[in-house]
Amino acid sequence: MDRYSIAIDTLGGDNGSRYMVMGIADAMKQANDFDVILTGHEDELKTYINEFNCDKTRITIIDSSEEITCHDSPVEAIRSKKKSSMVLALNEVKEGRAKACISSGNSGALLAGGQFIVGRAKGVKRTPLAPLIPNKFSSSLLIDCGANVDAKPEYLVQFAKMGSVYMENIEGIKNPKVAIINIGAEDEKGNELVKETIPLLRECKDINFIGSIEARDIPEGKADVLVCDAFVGNVILKFYEGIGKTFISEISDTLKKSFFTMIGGAIVKKPLKKTFKKYMADNKGGAPLLGLKGLVVKIHGNCKNNEVSSAIMQCRSFIINEVNSKIVSALEAEK
Repeated sequence: MDRYSIAIDTLGGDNGSRYMVMGIADAMKQANDFDVILTGHEDELKTYINEFNCDKTRITIIDSSEEITCHDSPVEAIRSKKKSSMVLALNEVKEGRAKACISSGNSGALLAGGQFIVGRAKGVKRTPLAPLIPNKFSSSLLIDCGANVDAKPEYLVQFAKMGSVYMENIEGIKNPKVAIINIGAEDEKGNELVKETIPLLRECKDINFIGSIEARDIPEGKADVLVCDAFVGNVILKFYEGIGKTFISEISDTLKKSFFTMIGGAIVKKPLKKTFKKYMADNKGGAPLLGLKGLVVKIHGNCKNNEVSSAIMQCRSFIINEVNSKIVSALEAEK
């Protein structure tokens, strides 16, 4: 494959562009087949590029005079702030100079920009936001978690197909198990959206649909692709993140309560650290907005360098495995 570029919006996050460049430097050490296009404050970026000894031959900087903040109206910001770092990065994908865009900025604006600037791929009815969430064995793809609150059955069917392509090509899971999130295992349970979607999913011959899954079974890893509308998905994602953070904090506090618990903590430190790592958001990249003409990935606003480098490697796998074209092919098969 020829060299390709990944555009990175270095503004908009809580921690500034320093961690973004640090993460870029980490990713560049892992692979040398890609270049990066950075949008942000040029002078600041040059300072950090020098600090982290990045390969300057692989970096292009586009100076931005505007920034989309968390207080901006998403659609209005995309339309009015043409020189913002986010819009400039998305335009690099639209114009074909970059294969992917990564941003830690305003989620609503990035979703709007993905739709209006990059555009949906052929045959895609709606584009879902799809993060990986940890389970007992590995990870499951939660699709959708924020882009389509009011979904239709045909949207969820496409989400299932997109998710299957993603998990097979990015996570290496052959014939991934697809389930729809429901309030019970029986087909007659659920709201109208779920009831109407289940028979359509059962008719799909190109996915491994196993039926409904209840929320309590998600951490057990009973399905690889978790299909839902964005309202349900966002609630699950936020609860998952909150309970994981609380659990880790509680365990850490318990191990510090006395001399004896500290001794015990020292003994189990390594295995605990390995377990905790599964529940850290910075290990699985970001949430891709699937079904666009190019890849757009959202990472957390408070991201550090680990999440940035992980998202870059996620984009790399997506591009190398030609997931976009495979998603289009999977959707064309339904006609």
